[in-house]
Amino acid sequence: MESLSRKLQVSKENTGLLYIMYFAFFCSGMMSTLLGTILPSMKAEYQMSYVLSGMVLSAHQIGNFCAVLIAGFLPYAIGRKKSTLLLCSGIAIGLVLMTVTGNPAVLLVAFVATGIGRGTMSNITNVVVSEVAENKAGGLNILHATFAVGAFISPFIAILTTSTLRLSWKVAALIVASFAVVTLILIATSSLSSEPMPRRSNGGKSFATSFSFWLNTFILFFYLCAEASIIGWLVTYFKESGIMGTSLAQSTSSLLWIMVMIGRITCASISNKVDKNKLILGLGLSMTIFFLLMISTRNIKVIFPSLLGVGLCMSGIYPTTLSTMDRRFNSSTVATGTCIATATVGAIVMPMVVGAIAERQGIAGGIGSISVALGMMVVLMIVKLAMSRKH
Repeated sequence: MESLSRKLQVSKENTGLLYIMYFAFFCSGMMSTLLGTILPSMKAEYQMSYVLSGMVLSAHQIGNFCAVLIAGFLPYAIGRKKSTLLLCSGIAIGLVLMTVTGNPAVLLVAFVATGIGRGTMSNITNVVVSEVAENKAGGLNILHATFAVGAFISPFIAILTTSTLRLSWKVAALIVASFAVVTLILIATSSLSSEPMPRRSNGGKSFATSFSFWLNTFILFFYLCAEASIIGWLVTYFKESGIMGTSLAQSTSSLLWIMVMIGRITCASISNKVDKNKLILGLGLSMTIFFLLMISTRNIKVIFPSLLGVGLCMSGIYPTTLSTMDRRFNSSTVATGTCIATATVGAIVMPMVVGAIAERQGIAGGIGSISVALGMMVVLMIVKLAMSRKH
């Protein structure tokens, strides 16, 4: 433990806080994949339609969107610790509510609550690690690796409880909720500041008229359309289309996140050695091709390599695109918040679109609609590369 803190150049008084942030993001990763993994079981028990299933996935993203907005002012009013405890409690509350009733209104509230908790957890962990670690790149890479580990483990918790032990999916939800409660206790006893934060400058608003800013933002918009829908609907697609059994379908989430973790490490190591705009286009094209290959066949021997390719390629698109943003905009809380909030709308809308199409044309038609978002993303990436060459 001490060697890691020395490697990241973290002071002794902040070492405990660093590890709490890592554990918190690990738990956030667990929750993120659990929702998609237990959705088929929840859908069957509560007799949810594809439309409602899509709405609850979008409700989670709405909560995430709200967290981005709330995080912009609440810490300045009541302090980081209080705002983090208040908003991150949504993960535990939301997961427990899901196990209580299948009432659509309650389910929507529950998924919104988990989204608020996830968005807040992401915000506070990234900010705190950036502040306490002198080696920011190393600290953030490890942080996002802990998220990926949690995302990898969570589907196996669902498999263990539902398939191996023959228990309800609700047990898996309550297990992850208990991890969230432990996180809240650790944060409550941490050295995280309880004092209201001083306000800082927003760094200008020239982004509003910048074509490159909006080009990058809408690349991220269509990427999140695809990412949120793939993660949310993948297990349901494989199970309800009859391609895989429950356990095998649930394991696909873990496989996807293994490749995301490998992809993030790979992109981090090569991003400074290649043209980032070419890298972004290469990742986008490859992700689209692998996705189309994955949904165009029922052959497991083709599906699994394609799934691994999707995870490997999708991992680097978001951070690499953000890294190409003008430094003026990266240093502006208004510009960064506008970019992330706008892009998150894609993650809100697309899962509902997939559900609505699946209700009429079947789950295969719904999952196929994701290819439209991927196509738009690739077109914008081509424009981005052309602009970079022109300038």
